[in-house]
Order: sequence, then structure tokens, then C-alpha cells
Amino acid sequence: MLENKDQSRTSLSELGEFKLIEHLTKQVKIHHDSTVKGIGDDCAVIEKSKKQTLVTTDLLIEGVHFDMSYTPLKHLGYKAVMVNLSDVYAMNGTAKQITVSIAVSNRFPLEALEELYAGIQLACNAYQVDLIGGDTTSSTKGMLISITAIGEANKEDIVYRNGAQPNDLLVVTGDLGGAYLGLQVLEREKQVFEVNPNAQPELENYSYLVERQLKPEARKDIVKLLKDLEVKPTAMIDISDGLSSEILHICKQSEVGCNLYEDKIPLDQQVISTCEEFNLDSTMVALSGGEDYELLFTISQEDFPKIKANPNLTVIGHITEASEGKNLVTRANQKIELVAQGWNAMNKDNL
Repeated sequence: MLENKDQSRTSLSELGEFKLIEHLTKQVKIHHDSTVKGIGDDCAVIEKSKKQTLVTTDLLIEGVHFDMSYTPLKHLGYKAVMVNLSDVYAMNGTAKQITVSIAVSNRFPLEALEELYAGIQLACNAYQVDLIGGDTTSSTKGMLISITAIGEANKEDIVYRNGAQPNDLLVVTGDLGGAYLGLQVLEREKQVFEVNPNAQPELENYSYLVERQLKPEARKDIVKLLKDLEVKPTAMIDISDGLSSEILHICKQSEVGCNLYEDKIPLDQQVISTCEEFNLDSTMVALSGGEDYELLFTISQEDFPKIKANPNLTVIGHITEASEGKNLVTRANQKIELVAQGWNAMNKDNL
């Protein structure tokens, strides 16, 4: 886990915007020859290659996407980068550069932004991505983070959501539900703290879940793994809004149906035990939890022998004709219509 330290406070007004950006980015390293010019001019300059360019943007808002009462700023910076890189990897691409724009209120001192940028730079170095620009401005309330990621891929390697075919296999990386349960644990400890500020958080038994929520890892490794296995998915998406939502996205874009098997959904033992403790259904947590940032993809049945023994990958179902519907096949072998109950940024309950 990353650490957050208490430090003295330096008002942002003491530096001004340009000195602030210079201060926060002075440790930035360039990893790619394609980054001709990074921070320090009116525009960044990227050398165009024969590959196709991938661009994705995510906006994170305090009080909607993260809670500062239990989110260390270093973790937040790291996670904000992961959210974007995950989308690039979901296209079977390679992430190359990011831009970072932030708006902050005057309750955040310089030292807080140093922590945020330490997490951003840690992510950039770990994933070999160049921070090439962005913006800073003031906010009347809280913090806002906007990151744009730029990636690339050969035209023939890019995987869209619309290529799934009947009889393709549904495959997922890693395990699911951990990030949602990590959030539930943190919310519970927050409530305990509000009642008793002297109470110490009890997180030892939930370390995996809390890390899945606060410091997720994007699955860059899967892009290389699939290439090494000589497997090109027919469709792919990252799991940010819950398994059911993402499967339905693929089905809609590909104009197909699916059968998802409940007993095949990969769950960590800590997810299972914590679901029992919280009296939650583990299947619903996996289907609707979100923020796991695993990859969901479809492959031709011919490619099954190439992936069947790999511990990173689990076959959880198959694609059907659209007329057969989108179904969850329960452990009792009953078919239930698959519905999207994951994160909706426009839901009034989240506003």
C-alpha cells in the first residue's frame, strides 16, 4: 500500500499557477521517444507513428467518485492514472502519455498536491507512461481531477466492443467484487470514526479488498499475455461499472446474447468471507460492484486451448444469438435475465 504523511502547510497562492506546475512536475521522467516535447511549452509534441492513436479521458470529482476522509492523496493520484490506462488496455493498446488537469479549493495546501502528484508519478514510472501536460485551477468546492491518456496500437491489433460472435467464449481476468467490498469496509470504518473519533480503523482482515479499492492496478500485463499466446479477442472492455453492465455493453454493440454462469465467476476468498460478514450476495457484488478494472473479453472457441491453463484468465460463459437473450445461469441451472445495476454517474443518488 502507498503511504500518506502529515506535513506542514504551504498555501498554493504563494506559488501561483506556473510555479505550482513547475514544482509539481520537476521530477517527471520521459519514457518514450515519441514524446518530443512534454511539459513546458504551449503544447506537448508527440511524434506520429504508423500506428493508430487511442485517446481516453476520465473525470474524478470529490464527493462523487472519491471520499477524502479515507482516500490518501497519493493513492488517489495513482488510481486516477489507472482508471485511464485501463481503457487503453481494453482496446488491446499500449499507453504512452497522459495529461493531468486538477481543480482544487484553498483547503488543499501545496503539500497535499505534492502527495497527489507523487502517486501520479509513481503510476507513470510503474507503467512506463509520460506525463506531458495539463492544467491547474482553483475550485470553489473540493477537488476535481481530469486525466487524458494517449495510447497506440497497430490497426489490426485494436479490439472494439462490437466484434463478439455467437459461440465465442466470455473470459475475464483476475477476480471480481473486491473493490466494491473494500469501499463498504472503508465506509463502515468512516461511520465508526464519526461516532468515536478515537477509534482505530480495523482493516487488517480486509487488506486485499481495501487495496483493490484504493490502489487498483490496470491490466497492462494481459495485453502482452494475449499477444504471447497468439490470441486476439473478438471484443473487449474493462470492468469499471460492474460485470453485468460491461457484458451488456458488449452484447449491445455486437448485437448478440450471452449465457453467464454464476458458478464460474472468479471470487477471492476474502470477497466470499466478507460478503458473508456483510450479509451480501457475492454474485450480486461481482455483477454490480464495479471498479475492479479487470478486463472482460470474448474469444473464438478455437483459441480456448491456448488460454485454458492460464491462472490469470477464467471462462465465465459464452455468446449466443441475440434472440436467446442475455442471461445469468444460476447454480441451480435457472436462467435469469441479466440486468445492469452497476455504477451510473448520472444517477441522482450519486449526485
